[in-house]
Amino acid sequence: MPFAVKSCFDVVLWFSDRALNDNEYIQPQKLHRLIFLAQAYYSVAYPGRKLMPATFVTDTFGPVEPTVFHALAYGRPPMLDPNPLPDQVSHFLGGIWRRFGSQTADQLTRKLNEHPAVATAMNKGPNEEIPLASMVKYYVDVAKAAKGGDAAGVADEIAKVVKPRLMRSQGGKAVAVTAWAPKALGKKPE
Repeated sequence: MPFAVKSCFDVVLWFSDRALNDNEYIQPQKLHRLIFLAQAYYSVAYPGRKLMPATFVTDTFGPVEPTVFHALAYGRPPMLDPNPLPDQVSHFLGGIWRRFGSQTADQLTRKLNEHPAVATAMNKGPNEEIPLASMVKYYVDVAKAAKGGDAAGVADEIAKVVKPRLMRSQGGKAVAVTAWAPKALGKKPE
């Protein structure tokens, strides 16, 4: 499964820097919840793709990415500099931030711990892996239920996060711009 970025630290640093730009301190628990949501939503928005090479496991409080947890246990290491992200990924993460960044760590934790994928893993105990397929299934099911079982609900839910960018045409008219998302190779159009 291809990744949109090479490291989960690129996403972590993006959220950390965004919070700083908004004059906000981002708690580690909130950071873990945001990268969890980013991974799940990205795989719903771009089927067959993962945002980053990351595995989420249960902690006492909720989902965490263990590599990030250990690396940032005492703050941001000085050698960690962000890699430039593709515009599509930056735009996507901006949507996650707009949708969930105003919520507290506790609010996000309560919300995520109610999700079946997280709740099932939490019931098994600490350090239990939360499968990406279960994360994606939950968001797809919720989106479909919102539209009466219609697959268009998934597109509507994703559109709430991945709002199209507005740019200006040559004549100054505002136009919506979205990233090109080609079908997976080898699949024939229906």
